[in-house]
Amino acid sequence: MISIQNRITAFAKLGDFLSQFTIDHIKKIDHIEHNEIFFDGFLHQLKLAEENNSWFTKNNILFSLENLSKVLTTSNLRLFTKSITLSNYTPKNVAIIMAGNIPLVGFHDFLSVLISGHSVQVKQSSNDRHLIPFLAKYLEHVEEGFKGKITFTEGKLTNFEAIIATGSNNTARYFEYYFKNKPNIIRKNRNSVAVITGHETKEDFIKLSDDIFHYYGLGCRSVSKLYVPKNYNFDLFFAGMYDKKEIINNAKYANNYDYNKAVYLMSLFDLLENGFLMIKEDESYSSPIATVFYEYYDNETDLKIKLHQDKEKIQCIVAKNFIENEIPFGKTQEPALTDFADGINTLEFLSKI
Repeated sequence: MISIQNRITAFAKLGDFLSQFTIDHIKKIDHIEHNEIFFDGFLHQLKLAEENNSWFTKNNILFSLENLSKVLTTSNLRLFTKSITLSNYTPKNVAIIMAGNIPLVGFHDFLSVLISGHSVQVKQSSNDRHLIPFLAKYLEHVEEGFKGKITFTEGKLTNFEAIIATGSNNTARYFEYYFKNKPNIIRKNRNSVAVITGHETKEDFIKLSDDIFHYYGLGCRSVSKLYVPKNYNFDLFFAGMYDKKEIINNAKYANNYDYNKAVYLMSLFDLLENGFLMIKEDESYSSPIATVFYEYYDNETDLKIKLHQDKEKIQCIVAKNFIENEIPFGKTQEPALTDFADGINTLEFLSKI
């Protein structure tokens, strides 16, 4: 079994490798281990990932890689693993069914299983199938002990002893039935919300535009719903959103915008829009692409109670000095390793299977 320190070192080296790929530049760094084997190959995988899924633009992929490289450091990985006893138990074979809504969305589960000392069997989404297998090969080169502990399958998962599965609410019901006799984490649809109090600045809303538009709003940490005070004036909100006006130049996003706008107008819904984003009053959390829902609130106490009651539907709450565990404006898509999806500590689960 690979020591915990060697596992941490391997993922830190992967972080070093990924640091060459940022939104600002892609630059080969001489001292990175195994660059002669992997750098050009990874460039090819980035191209394939972009061709395979038109939502995976070059910038979205590089944004994801850059964030990963920032968290995959020795100090972060030590902090990530320090609270869990990762020894004195038998390594198991853990299956992961990954989503494919944003680039590398399943990487945190992949990391958690391997850094816990288990073997991993991965079933990827067809929407995101090029990047993680390549990064797995890099890990096997920097730490040979990982060889034989990582497998990918397009068929049926077999011979696993625990599972982490992510899907829609409908798929999750199937998962819960099918995997009921295995230790499991089943993840369903979640959305993120922002609470607006009326004390925000334009700069706050520019930051919020990152939370709304990164990954075209397809992530569970993407803000899809606003809570605003009664009679709120949205002018300052739209002024901040204008920072992302170029998003409409993406043809697929523009098609979704045009289609949803036509549906809303034919249905005589009241809309506010600015040419690339629509906001619509709606009680739902999950809004279509190019749309953000909003709902008015009467008082802060009642809203806090509602958010607590609906916590199983919410991934992040973006706010400014409003509620415990809130996420600052502009930070939803930069999670730390300890920001576990759905608030479930994956390492703790893996230490008890």
